Amino acid sequence: MSRSFVPSTVSPQESRSACWFAYLNNQLLVEELETEIQLPHAHSLAEIGLEPIRTQFLGMLDDQPCYSAELAPETTAPVGMRFEGLREVYGQLDDDLFAIAGRAIQIMEWDRTHQFCGHCATPTTQSPHERSKRCPNCGLVSYPRLSPAVIVLIHRGEEILLARAPRFSAEMYSVLAGFVEPGESLEETIVREVYEEAGITVRDIRYFGSQPWPFPNSLMIGFTAAYAGGELRLDPQELEAAAWFHKSALPKIPPKLSIARKLIDWFCDVDPAELPKVNRTDTKRFL
Repeated sequence: MSRSFVPSTVSPQESRSACWFAYLNNQLLVEELETEIQLPHAHSLAEIGLEPIRTQFLGMLDDQPCYSAELAPETTAPVGMRFEGLREVYGQLDDDLFAIAGRAIQIMEWDRTHQFCGHCATPTTQSPHERSKRCPNCGLVSYPRLSPAVIVLIHRGEEILLARAPRFSAEMYSVLAGFVEPGESLEETIVREVYEEAGITVRDIRYFGSQPWPFPNSLMIGFTAAYAGGELRLDPQELEAAAWFHKSALPKIPPKLSIARKLIDWFCDVDPAELPKVNRTDTKRFL
């Protein structure tokens, strides 16, 4: 049975046991059970012997408050608990809790880095009814940072283009991705990134889905596109290898956590006859 999460900046007035997303840098505090992990539940972190630097109310998961917390660098985990990387807890936490954990680390980090105005260095105040910080001196308002990025599966018949970036783990390949630049549409970003990184052109760009990606603050916006022309010519600063792979003979690919894997799994399941054939996007005007 799925649960409903309602984001909010206004915490309940009455004291309730809450779900805590407490971070030491980018490590999440989890409680160790015999066969699984869970998040701490308490009215306050003081109940488990912790004194956070700052806390942030996130919203309500059904009728339970959820908070993020920034812990001091010298913090040690209470008995029966440990700190775990966010990627490592995927699949161990319920999907709704993992999604809130991703929200929590971004809000915690935004709160930590926006204690002072970026224009005049005056201490900021939390806006009472929205997720923003306001400077009482110059009026500058700052919102949590989001960095939009496109990620695109490029298909050619029953093949897809997969590439290796230098930062990838050994032997792993994935689809192409890149950050949106000021003044660009998402489609323009796809055409530019693909051409810059791989030297080819694409057509028939279609929206697939999106995924918050809290590593550290991206919003991944997924698309599919058909190969239009050109020979692979890699930018060595971005890619160390790339090739066309048949859907039945893929290399090591990203885990199911990512939208990259969802794109690849979708392509492997779809009938090639059902792939879009209409060129909706005139890519020439973007090159």
